[in-house]
Amino acid sequence: MRAHLARVDPVLVQAVIAAALSFAHLHDIARAAGQDGWKAWAYPVSVDLLLVAAWRRLRSGSSPAAGWCWFVIALAASLGANVATSGLLDTSAVPAWLRILVAGWPAVAFLGGTLLAHQAPARSEPVPTPPEPDPEPLACAPEPPSTPVPVALVEHARKVAGEHRARTGIPIDTNTLRARLGVPAPLAEVIAARL
Repeated sequence: MRAHLARVDPVLVQAVIAAALSFAHLHDIARAAGQDGWKAWAYPVSVDLLLVAAWRRLRSGSSPAAGWCWFVIALAASLGANVATSGLLDTSAVPAWLRILVAGWPAVAFLGGTLLAHQAPARSEPVPTPPEPDPEPLACAPEPPSTPVPVALVEHARKVAGEHRARTGIPIDTNTLRARLGVPAPLAEVIAARL
């Protein structure tokens, strides 16, 4: 049992004490403002839940402006009740403005809780990338034609290609072959594929 107690986080203990005192102060203000019975107990729950929802929104990193806004509103309600019950407020004669604030709190808390729970988190818009050009089609060797190329023309092309290689040291390209043979480009491509 002692080992378990030694592991209790002092910050957590402090948070529980602060929450209990704040809860009691909110209850006392609600009761002094005319809310009795279960309603007086619902006020502190409402304030604390709004604080938790706002804190979760802040921790998630989404919509920090909304999270901070509702966190400050709930914190002001809690802190206001704490200060008011410190003796600054005569709880037997609560001013009208405080009665109005207490009576209006459920609507404010409902609005805040709803917005925090159902508001879509801010999304980062994708950065537009410049359109990339379509890749160029790969150069494929042309298929042999359905009609046969004369064997003599292929043999003559081999002879021209061999002479070109002997003279320049590089293979003949299709355009040069076409010019040397005097044939249309599609036929030159087919002949070059057969070389």
